[in-house]
Amino acid sequence: MLQALYHRTMRLAGHRHALWALAGIAFIESSMFPIPPDVLLVPMILAAREKAWLYALVATVASVAGGLAGYAIGLGLYEAAARPLLAFYGYEAAFAEFQALYREHGAWIVFTAGITPFPYKVITIASGAVALSLPTFILASVLARGLRFAIEAALLWKFGPPIRAFIERRLALVTTAFVVLLIGGFVALKYVI
Repeated sequence: MLQALYHRTMRLAGHRHALWALAGIAFIESSMFPIPPDVLLVPMILAAREKAWLYALVATVASVAGGLAGYAIGLGLYEAAARPLLAFYGYEAAFAEFQALYREHGAWIVFTAGITPFPYKVITIASGAVALSLPTFILASVLARGLRFAIEAALLWKFGPPIRAFIERRLALVTTAFVVLLIGGFVALKYVI
């Protein structure tokens, strides 16, 4: 079953609308979707290595645009839902301390989350909730997401055939590692927040 899913993903990666699908997944992953765009980016690059840099650029632009949507969600939901709850439970002072800390180190928080398996959408929404400087948020997002996708593109462009062969030989191991990283990001989230 895993092999069939892999081969289907590889066929989809070569589809004429795959670039739009990558952009869509990268966009919604940055604000609400739990699956990272790497799930499509990696097979797309493996299927057409000569387009690796285009794919990385599209993933970066769409991810940052989606991050701005997440930022807007955080900003809107904070005023509409979070602020009244914080006031009700008497956590306004504690949240003000969190805001100050986040504003001071927000660029590093956004950058770190943008290049790691940590759920980036959480950081985009939190950045809006604390009203992190928008230029700081955008710059950190562009650098982090651009670096992440450029590294993937470079490695897959340079070592594509051996990586593809490794994935195909050890698909269960690669899938398990991906799931562990994804779950690890959400577990890390539990201990950070």
